[in-house]
Order: sequence, then structure tokens, then C-alpha cells
Amino acid sequence: MIPSVLPTYNRAPLSFVKGEGSWLIAEDGHRYLDLGSGIAVNALGHAHPALVQTLTDQAQKLWHVSNVYTIPEQERLARLLTENSFADTVFFTNSGTETAELAIKMARKHHYDAGHPERIEIVAFEGAFHGRSTGAIAAAGSEKMVKGFGPLMPGFRHLKWPTSDEDHAAIRAAITDKTCAVIVEPIQGEGGIRVVPDQCLKGLRDLCDQTGTLLIFDEVQCGMGRTGRLFAHEWAGVTPDIMMVAKGIGGGFPLGAVLATERAASGMTAGTHGSTYGGNPLGCAVGAKVVELISDPAFLAEVARKGALMRQGLESLVARHPQVFEAVRGEGLMLGLKCKPAPADVVKAGYEAGVLTVAAADNVLRLLPALNIPDADIAEALTRLDQAATTLEKAA
Repeated sequence: MIPSVLPTYNRAPLSFVKGEGSWLIAEDGHRYLDLGSGIAVNALGHAHPALVQTLTDQAQKLWHVSNVYTIPEQERLARLLTENSFADTVFFTNSGTETAELAIKMARKHHYDAGHPERIEIVAFEGAFHGRSTGAIAAAGSEKMVKGFGPLMPGFRHLKWPTSDEDHAAIRAAITDKTCAVIVEPIQGEGGIRVVPDQCLKGLRDLCDQTGTLLIFDEVQCGMGRTGRLFAHEWAGVTPDIMMVAKGIGGGFPLGAVLATERAASGMTAGTHGSTYGGNPLGCAVGAKVVELISDPAFLAEVARKGALMRQGLESLVARHPQVFEAVRGEGLMLGLKCKPAPADVVKAGYEAGVLTVAAADNVLRLLPALNIPDADIAEALTRLDQAATTLEKAA
């Protein structure tokens, strides 16, 4: 008999009743150090006092009025985002998947209105993850994502992950007079914490400029301070035309956003897109508080420092457990451990040690702690990961 909750998840045998900072408390009272943060969502940890207060205050005033009306909280968050990014305008969604849908529509509509309706193709990359809607899985293109869900949305070309001059030659060849955009994650999350080198992002920007192609950055997982900059692409000194943001922007409240330049968004006029819940007062009030806190240069500097501290500890962990770990990947507090055993086995060993991690592709274990994780919790996390690795070695 099918469960009342559709069984699309391989759930762990854990259930949590409370969260405090970097810690989750299970039904039996056992405490777990959370290095997954709801997959990079709880950017400020669990039950952050400022977010709790903001949500409580807004909940006592107004929850929902729909986008038929002007929403002051939405306009305030949009201003914060445009003031702290390349963007001129913002559309609010409830999730990262929805941002993918709008990014695709926006890119195609831009060229349509510019007199080039033939420019509908989007260049994407293997290993990508842009969400689970039919458009988003077509953009990703992997068999795991698309099998059984055809026919897929047409208009995508999938290329090798860009890391070399050879790969960039293939990208140049793939961009034709039918190409409207290139979509890429500056750091792949689901794909295994794979970082696009700065020179490759610069090369993509130059290529898009030369061909009149729009550049879309998917920063749903790597954005919102996770790398020590507000957005990961800032390290490369380039900007996109369109950017997808979600996960950490709501600090745990469902919220997403598409940021764009005025030029890229020029085709999105009244009636071309919409959302019932997107940009509601509750979500935007919380999002504004998150952006205020995370965009502070002192806060971002601390993320970079904590990331370096954690990476140093992980490098030591790799050296002590060569049978379990191969290498450390990532930037800031978006880190990955390349594993020798299946990452799922390492995750399970972590449960026994009281530490929560997230598996990814390419045999990688993701570590996505709260951006404000205390140094003491980083030290405790490393101790518990060490215990998990030792357990795996003994069982081998």
C-alpha cells in the first residue's frame, strides 16, 4: 500500500522536533550537529532570534494579499538585492525550481522581443541541477533526472563541465545564431561541489558578450554568502545577465528570486509571468532580514574565515583517513569531501556519530553548515567526522 506521503524520498530514520543554531534535536532528545542546513537553506542556523522575531512581527500584521497589489515588504527586499548585486530588477518565487522556469522564459522572451524568435536554444552543462520541473530537468539533461518524463522541453544543448581551453572551444562551437543563453552554476552542488574556475567564468562572460547571448548563473545553492561573498560569481569579477537565487535567501522560509539586468528582463512585461504566493509579505520580511545580516561585509569576512578554518581541518581529516577520503573541494562554507566508499555510507556513519551531512554526485559528501556556525561547533564537527571515518575503517 502506498504511504499517505508520496514515497519520492529515501528518508533517513530520523525525525527532529527542535533546532538551535547549528544543532538539531531528535524526538528521543539526541542532539545532532547539522552540517547540511536543510541543503544550504538554514543559512543562519535554526531558530535565529532575529528571524523568529521578524516572522512573528509580520505574522501579526499581514500574511498574504497577492500580487494584484503593491507589497511594501517585497519592494524593500528587491531594493536590498539590487543595491547589493548587478541586478536592476527582481521577481520573487517560492523555490529554486521556479527560478529556473522564469530564467528560461526571460532569456527566450528577450530575444523574441529583440526580433530574433529563432534564438531559443540554451547551452547547459553535464552534472548540473536546476530543479525538478519539466523545464529544469530538460536543462540538466542527465538520464537520472529525465528518464520516464518525456517528451522533454526542447531547446537545450548539453556540454562537458568547463575546466579547460578545449572545453571552451566546444562552448564556442555550440553557440550559434539559435542560442539565446548559457546557464551554469558557478559551483555545482548536487553535481559534487565542482567549482568553475574564475578564468572559465570570465571566458563565458566574454563569449556571451561577443555573441549577444545571455549569461544565466544558477546560484540557488552557492549564493547568499555561502562562499564568503554575497554571490559566488563575485570572486571571478564577472556578472551575469540573469541569476537564480533561493535556498539561503529565506533562512528556512520558502523563498526564491530571479535577479536580472534591465536589458535581460526587457521582454517580461505585465502578464508574461506571475506567482500566487511568490513575494508574499511573510517571506519577503524574513528575506529582507536575511539579506541585511548576510550582506554585512564583516559577516561575509567571517564566513570566509570559518571556511578556511573548516577546510584546514578537513584536509587534516583526509590525511588521517586515506581509506575513506580523497580530497577536499569547494569554497567558503560550501565544502565537499571526495570519498572512497559510497557517500551514503559516510552519511550513515555520521548519523551514529551525531553529525548530519549530505551526499552528492561524483562520490562527494557535502558540508553546508550554517554560515554563522561557531568555531567550537566546527571543531566538534571535525571530531564527529573523524569518529565516522574511524567507524568505516573498522568495518572495512
